[in-house]
Amino acid sequence: MPQRHSKNNNDLAYFTYDEKKKLGYGTQRERLGKDSIKPFDACSLCLKPFIDPMCCHKGHVFCRECILECFLAQKKDIQRRLAAHASQKNQDKDEEEERLMLQKARELDEFDQQNHGALPRYSDKSQSQDKNGFHGANSVKATSFEEEALRTMKAFWLPSATPGASVRVEAPETHTVCPEGKEKLKIKNLFAIRFTEDNSEEEEKKTKSSSSSSYDKTYICPSCKVTLTNTMSLVALSSCGHVFCKKCGEKFMPVDKVCLVCDKPCKDRNLVGLKKGGTGFAEHDDHLEAKEYKHLGSGSGLGMVRMGKT
Repeated sequence: MPQRHSKNNNDLAYFTYDEKKKLGYGTQRERLGKDSIKPFDACSLCLKPFIDPMCCHKGHVFCRECILECFLAQKKDIQRRLAAHASQKNQDKDEEEERLMLQKARELDEFDQQNHGALPRYSDKSQSQDKNGFHGANSVKATSFEEEALRTMKAFWLPSATPGASVRVEAPETHTVCPEGKEKLKIKNLFAIRFTEDNSEEEEKKTKSSSSSSYDKTYICPSCKVTLTNTMSLVALSSCGHVFCKKCGEKFMPVDKVCLVCDKPCKDRNLVGLKKGGTGFAEHDDHLEAKEYKHLGSGSGLGMVRMGKT
């Protein structure tokens, strides 16, 4: 019986879809499943069940230890960038002073030669080197667009634009950002949240095991007693930190103006919507397709090298 050749058509003049996929270059797409999406009760940094959860005003939840370590790492990186930028400014200042000294010495030399030489010498300032330091064909006066292109271009034929040339360090931002939403965030803007655990089956768990891990915990809404899942929209109160389902939060909080658990006063602005967990269904989740672009395929031996995502 003849074998199937649908995936190995080596007698065609064009590549089939499966053969293009095996080459490994170009834009590779992958459909993400439920295992690749974070649940609602997991930290956005360590992707494990959170411990002492903290939340920002955009609804991203982190472990207390993870977010503090992230802020500490960001501040250290900011200090390093500021030191590099200050060093570059000092270097630029020294280079500018050296250039002015050389220019002054050259002018004095030209003046001395003009007054003491046999024939006077006239310097043509129009033939001087331009500010970008390019010669020959690149010494033509460039427009602002061309100057920007020459400044950002990485070309091997220009000494000042080679990949190995020194890179300019821009002035860094001095504020910390949320690692998930990339917006400005400070430690004082975080607030602790409190989930209500389901204790209805506590005795059954005790009979099965003396200690229960954080992976076995289930949470409920303290108002309607519904088990919280990844399909539900959740809200938290920034005033006290208690977490409710969105239905109870929008129905009772604006009317009563107090928390349903601790009776602490709250306002409409204290309601913060938490990010939903992943279910793997396209109707519920967004961004379920991962894209990655590879310049080289498997034939070059670098097909598995990660070149960067788009």
